[in-house]
Amino acid sequence: MPGLLLDTLRGHRADRVPLWLMRQAGRYLPEYRALRADKGGFLDLCYDAEAAAEVTVQPIRRFGFDGAILFSDILIVPHAMGQKLEFLAGEGPRLSPTLLETTLDALEAVPERLEAIYATVARVRSLLAPGTTLLGFAGSPWTVATYMIAGEGSRDQHDARALAYRDPARMQAILDAVGDLTVEYLSGQVKAGAEAVQLFDSWAGSLAPDEFRRWVVAPNARIVERLRGLHPDLPIIGFPKGAGEKLPLYAAETGVDALGVDETIDPEWAARHLPAAMPLQGNLDPLLLLAGGRALEERIDTILRAFAGRPHVFNLGHGIDRRTPIAHVERLVDKVRGWRG
Repeated sequence: MPGLLLDTLRGHRADRVPLWLMRQAGRYLPEYRALRADKGGFLDLCYDAEAAAEVTVQPIRRFGFDGAILFSDILIVPHAMGQKLEFLAGEGPRLSPTLLETTLDALEAVPERLEAIYATVARVRSLLAPGTTLLGFAGSPWTVATYMIAGEGSRDQHDARALAYRDPARMQAILDAVGDLTVEYLSGQVKAGAEAVQLFDSWAGSLAPDEFRRWVVAPNARIVERLRGLHPDLPIIGFPKGAGEKLPLYAAETGVDALGVDETIDPEWAARHLPAAMPLQGNLDPLLLLAGGRALEERIDTILRAFAGRPHVFNLGHGIDRRTPIAHVERLVDKVRGWRG
């Protein structure tokens, strides 16, 4: 029998709202910090299937979330394409050589790097109860490309946006290559045991409307179409962070089954303007979960009421902050579990 989360992502509405949190496996958990201290670097942990599986199930044991999301990183794809990947303390990820310094053809692919991720998925599936949905994920081509081009994250994705204007054919080739491997990667996760997948487009909000349609909507639509051909029953969640008023376009043209909504979106607006039958996921501000108190309680109620008439997965508007108190997460779980729409 499918779990509540999987059933909701397929468009069914139940009295109880399913719940999982982006970055729910991570540094706010003492058990994660202990394992990380034992295993060393973040990337080493991602490629250690047994340890990564343990991290993935830690929040399920503690909170009983309805979904477990694979512990990994969106930059595994460029790493498999041949870029060097490092995570520098206090500075974040670095990819080299950048695609401002070299070309895709000059990279020597290392596809076997994906095998450890598939092993993690299979291991997690063996550890989860049948009703807990296992979510795979990948970065969407635009967001992954911004890192590949600049070598790191940035506030406005200047290098990638400038390249897209200056040389759109080259940008298209980069997105096509990332998209091709993303389809293979997500399909591999599904074959290993993932029951639904999420496409993270963390930097979608940096693009003007025409560029958004070209560099976000179109590549994601191609991925969805190809994945659906391989796995017809696979629920696909799209999460174009920062898309704002462009969300209806994304919902209409990408073909995703469910749509993640970030914290900047009024849930009542989303409920009115997005397809009535489409499951929506979100959209509590991670910093409100960090702060706690009465404002947190009221906002949880606001979100639940706004989405009460449709399939809804309660989640954050982005990843949980590493400083978030465990007690605040426990209160969130109690509130959502107790809600009957």
